[in-house]
Amino acid sequence: MAEKRLLLGDEAIALGAIHAGISGVYAYPGTPSTEITEFIQNNKLAQERNLHSTWCTNEKTAMEAALGMSYAGKRALVCMKHVGMNVAADAFVNSAITGVNGGLVVLAADDPSMHSSQNEQDSRFYGKFAMLPILEPSNQQEAYDMMHDAYTLSEELKLPVLMRVVTRLAHSRAGVKVGEVGEENQLNPDSERTHWVLLPAIARNQYAALIKKQEQLEKVSRKSPYNGLENFNPDSSYEFGIIACGIGYNYVKECDTDDSPVPVLKVSQYPLPAEEIQKMADCCKYILVVEDGQPFVEEQVKALLSSDYTVKGRLTGDLPRTGELTPDNVGNAIGWATKSPFVTPQVVMPRPPALCQGCGHRDVYDALNKVAAEYPGARIFGDIGCYTLGALPPFRAIDSCVDMGASITMAKGAADAGVFPAISVIGDSTFTHSGMTGLLDAVNDKANITIIISDNLTTAMTGGQDSAGTNKFEAICLGLGVEPEHVRVVVPLPKNMEEITRIIREEIEYKGVSVIIPRRECVQTLNRKLRQKRVEKA
Repeated sequence: MAEKRLLLGDEAIALGAIHAGISGVYAYPGTPSTEITEFIQNNKLAQERNLHSTWCTNEKTAMEAALGMSYAGKRALVCMKHVGMNVAADAFVNSAITGVNGGLVVLAADDPSMHSSQNEQDSRFYGKFAMLPILEPSNQQEAYDMMHDAYTLSEELKLPVLMRVVTRLAHSRAGVKVGEVGEENQLNPDSERTHWVLLPAIARNQYAALIKKQEQLEKVSRKSPYNGLENFNPDSSYEFGIIACGIGYNYVKECDTDDSPVPVLKVSQYPLPAEEIQKMADCCKYILVVEDGQPFVEEQVKALLSSDYTVKGRLTGDLPRTGELTPDNVGNAIGWATKSPFVTPQVVMPRPPALCQGCGHRDVYDALNKVAAEYPGARIFGDIGCYTLGALPPFRAIDSCVDMGASITMAKGAADAGVFPAISVIGDSTFTHSGMTGLLDAVNDKANITIIISDNLTTAMTGGQDSAGTNKFEAICLGLGVEPEHVRVVVPLPKNMEEITRIIREEIEYKGVSVIIPRRECVQTLNRKLRQKRVEKA
């Protein structure tokens, strides 16, 4: 009898990858993808096999390292949240043209409703843009099973495979039947190495080969066990049919309490099975597309069918245009009565996120606000991390937050326009992720900006993973050309407030690039270390 485990969707993906025989996982932490790499790092079999596991500097370096492992013949996994796909896009799109050797799966965890993200972008568009196969599990069991099939598919097609999940699947638990454990691939660098080199003459041939593979990808999708028509008779007529994608299929089944005879086309592998869609359209007056994310499938179905055929979904307002799907809004769109057994108690009060008590970022913002109040034209450019909460009360300390690393280059642009003082606040992990190149631009252009690298010695926002630049920031800044006397380190504590404010004033008045590094360990990781020491002593 197969062993059954209770797993998060992320854990099911991680265990499936280990059992599929991966030799390495490369990632940058970001909710809702982080738990995949953490599970692999702590898994006994992964440790016994000495699987390579790295928190990379950013998603681009993670994608490139995984691609290198694939070229060597080994199976690799690269994990990121959806906005990380923007960072990895250069290597990701070009990997479709080079192809792969060992199986390569790119896991993108999307965040509909922006629970912890800047946007709701849908990673399926990246897969279609790169012309790669896409898998989208509807439940935790499929998340586990798909990993084995994804690596097999990758090696058969000699292409990377994109696997897309959403927050609700990544962070919910279900029973998962665990299958056989596969072995790792042997080292086998591909002898046909010329197609790894994307010189134009080679790239043109490789691109033509990728185009030719599209028909094969469509055939594979049509035969996929993860796609299929249910409750459908081609000789019958129906009022409507449902195309249910990924977790949307789960919601359709959950709110169908009466076993309704409505035809459902389940889609969990792409490209879309066009023949099945046409069959459904021939027998249904209209089609409702249920997908969690942007109207990726809805737009394609509209293009596939005649212009006067009715396709409903997010674009038509039958499902919400923004936010994640729920069984309730899916049931309402279909017309099935839904019951909400639970309501929010009136005694429950909203609890907005806030910086932890004792956090060093608090002292940084207290000092920064005190000094900035002395300069009516001051503008403070923030970045991505837990310190972004400095935009909220009681600090209200930052004026912008756009993407990883943007604080430095936006401060530079503002200074170029005449803003004074232009101040950047960036975290340690974000600085090494995407801030170093912006600092180099600022140094080369002799920009009049003050950069605060708020260093809490970890990637705190995502749970305390290692930060790539820990104990290296002074050396990095000096190596990029910041004048030694304008790289200042302080300890953000209330007792040091006079010193910190004095240093901030001095560096604001310096007409050039200056860097202040407030350094104090994150209180959460510090407390975990202290608890662990107490356990070890006991």
